[in-house]
Amino acid sequence: MTIQTINQNIQSYKNQLVTHSLYENVRSIDDLHCFLENHIYAVWDFMSLLKALQNNLTCTTTPWLPIGNPEIRYLINEIVVAEETDLALDGSRQSHFEMYLDAMQQSGANTIPVLKFLESVKSTQNIFVSIKQSDLHPNVKSFLDFTFRIIEEGKSHKIAAAFTFGREDLIPSMFTEILKKFQTNFPETNLSKLIYYFERHIELDADEHGPMAMQMISELCGSNETKWKEVEEISIQALEKRIGLWNAIEELIRHKELEMI
Repeated sequence: MTIQTINQNIQSYKNQLVTHSLYENVRSIDDLHCFLENHIYAVWDFMSLLKALQNNLTCTTTPWLPIGNPEIRYLINEIVVAEETDLALDGSRQSHFEMYLDAMQQSGANTIPVLKFLESVKSTQNIFVSIKQSDLHPNVKSFLDFTFRIIEEGKSHKIAAAFTFGREDLIPSMFTEILKKFQTNFPETNLSKLIYYFERHIELDADEHGPMAMQMISELCGSNETKWKEVEEISIQALEKRIGLWNAIEELIRHKELEMI
């Protein structure tokens, strides 16, 4: 099996996401807020996938040892630098999660729930307990639970599959669609930080992180057909969870609209 084969086999799931009706239903600033307030959890847990790969595939303890393949170490560390300490709109250094939080605040979205969730993660020291106890939509809970089950299993090629095909490979096309709507539908609201965040992701993921992540998958699987098959299975599951997340956000937007009638 190859990257090309997996891409062919998961294309129908990717098409569902790229053409999802959610994009058409983000019509007002309240709809946008609903999107941001739920999508932020995907921005956050992505960082945990990345750090799990860094922990597995590079040396993050002392004494330092030359663990694993130097090419994979380079790929992971390059992505970590950009995701954890990228240049924000004002030239300061921020993680992409922190950029997203700032963009939410600028647009008027509510950041209190996600910050409370992070406090719960710190206090419980058990991500699964925090997810279960949260007031999140069941699909958002399922999305997060899937991510951390994969991380807990600890198999690098599976984590890389969720990271690559469920996220990095998908972001440019998804976010381009969202950006088009933002620029035309919300001219009265300052979305400069949000637009910068999306454009930055499109730039990094399409030109740098996407190809790097694909190379990482190839390095991790090599000629092991079992690993390739597991990568395909996890990729499909990750895409299904993302579709579930999009369905949840669309449902929440429609529910708010019905309440206003």
